[in-house]
Amino acid sequence: MQTEQTNPPSPDAVINSRFLKACRREPVDATPIWLMRQAGRYMAQYQAVRQKYSLLELIEIPEVAVEVTLQPLDAYELDAAIIFADILPLIAAMGLDLEFVKGEGPVIHNPVRTAADVENLRVLPPEEAVGFTLEAIKLIRPILDGRGLPLIGFSGAPFSLAGHALEGGQSKDFLKLKGMMMAEPELWDKLMTKLSDAVGQYLLAQAHAGVQALQLFDSSVGTLSPEDYRNHVLPYSKRAIDIARQANVPILHFGLMASGMVELIRDAGGDVISVDWRIRLDDAWERLGPNVGIQGNLDPVALFAPWEALRTRTAAVLDQVKGRPGHIFNLGHGILQQTPVDNVKRLAEFVHTHTNGNQIS
Repeated sequence: MQTEQTNPPSPDAVINSRFLKACRREPVDATPIWLMRQAGRYMAQYQAVRQKYSLLELIEIPEVAVEVTLQPLDAYELDAAIIFADILPLIAAMGLDLEFVKGEGPVIHNPVRTAADVENLRVLPPEEAVGFTLEAIKLIRPILDGRGLPLIGFSGAPFSLAGHALEGGQSKDFLKLKGMMMAEPELWDKLMTKLSDAVGQYLLAQAHAGVQALQLFDSSVGTLSPEDYRNHVLPYSKRAIDIARQANVPILHFGLMASGMVELIRDAGGDVISVDWRIRLDDAWERLGPNVGIQGNLDPVALFAPWEALRTRTAAVLDQVKGRPGHIFNLGHGILQQTPVDNVKRLAEFVHTHTNGNQIS
């Protein structure tokens, strides 16, 4: 979090924040840091609010979503907020019956299985489908402007959303998802076109509501071969990103377990490519080339280690890029439940102090 000031930040404070400058690959005074799932169940403050509301209520009541979004910013020196939301209400609004079941996670009670199911999916205007998240964005922007902090909006990628829609719940093999992709290419195209349009319009609407950056999460993409990604997924992620590009805000693109296809993730689109811990950060950036930034890539489990071990691992990540402009520090996936909050606090402070004054142009 940028240092609190007695006087309100200037109108350019957010534009010139560490995070947005890094998205533009401009030199910064210290490496910016935010954490995927930085607001959530590892925090006592979140747990207290969660006792009063269901998960969907946390998301669908804008004032509560704002409260939860701000919690990690009040606790740690983070350089960006990410709106508290979930990837699944978007497809629920398309006609799917979504429930978050304790011990099981999200369940779709009427999964997509047939051509008629695909045909019946509705692509509603984002204001109708997920208006509660857009309202939360509008509510929080003045608060973050007062702190000089940018706000990130996000969506699940079309492929990841297709996985939930087709499988109906958790899956290890994605038989139904890959089955349609491989055996029914025309039906797959209809499904993915609808999803990419919904995702692109949702991202665009978030930018219009006030977010200053967008992240596309593709958490299921690591189940694919590079060839299947290129032929059956890349065009639809690109379609969604091209729609969102109309907002003229930075776009971050994250693919989990995608170290074998980072170039393809880049080709699908994004100003910053986010990678997990299964690839060295310097190797990934070398493969990606000079025209994109990079985000990552500490293993979330490292936050459970003693501080000395966590500090060593964090320094190793930072030293791989040697202060090169365009790096945003993050975990390689979302922060885990039971993560020690003191380690989160020390991590954010260390990222700033370790790189302060060491950025290169």
